[in-house]
Amino acid sequence: MLVDSHCHLDFPDFAEDLDGIVARAEAAGVGHIVTISTRVRRIQGLLDITARFPNVYCSVGTHPHHADEEDGILAEELIALTRHPKVVALGEAGLDYFYDNGSPAAQERGFRAHIAAARATGLPLVIHTREADVDCGHILDEEMAKGPFRAVLHCYTGGRDLAMKAIAHGLSISFTGILTFKASQVLRDLAAELPADRIMVETDAPYLAPGKLRGKRNEPAFVVETAKVLAETRGVSLEEISRQTTENFFRLFSKVPKPDATA
Repeated sequence: MLVDSHCHLDFPDFAEDLDGIVARAEAAGVGHIVTISTRVRRIQGLLDITARFPNVYCSVGTHPHHADEEDGILAEELIALTRHPKVVALGEAGLDYFYDNGSPAAQERGFRAHIAAARATGLPLVIHTREADVDCGHILDEEMAKGPFRAVLHCYTGGRDLAMKAIAHGLSISFTGILTFKASQVLRDLAAELPADRIMVETDAPYLAPGKLRGKRNEPAFVVETAKVLAETRGVSLEEISRQTTENFFRLFSKVPKPDATA
């Protein structure tokens, strides 16, 4: 069994095809899906989706692109929203300096509020970081000094230094279809080096379809293609990668009920 630990089923790309998407994921051996929040104020749409599908869960958070729009949301509000049984994580939150969306100051405020909520609840924080390795690393150091929290750096494309800092802090690293791109050898080299108990796979659908499917709308079923490349990269079987990444998922996303067998 595999898990798509990060996608966006509430995006318009999926509006007319949700039943088909979830069915195709199940047929491909994807047993659980986490649809990730990008705006706290739109959490109800995610909750409605999770109510339709037993094996779909969600997070609550503000993507850094929307940091100004949702500036001022406090950790206490996030904590209250995590009491819903289908909310299993915080985020995605973090820093994105690639696009000029969300001022750096608002992104940092939101990032730290989400960290505080993760620390208070024990739920994992889904961290979005792009072109912000140094600042992200500083915030991780400062916030870990205040008290530990659990997190995953999702859709990882950053440098080795930040990845190893995250690992040293006990965090996890998740890979998308970017891992399969021809130009991603440096990322594959990093993926081969990371500890086996800290790696996960995701789609970030509807974006970032794996290499052999580029140009198509991505969807949770396609996480299998990323898992295949991760297995090749690490010199293990697809079955082993499926077992390990799924085990890692349930350990981190511990609010998700674990089935009797995850291999």
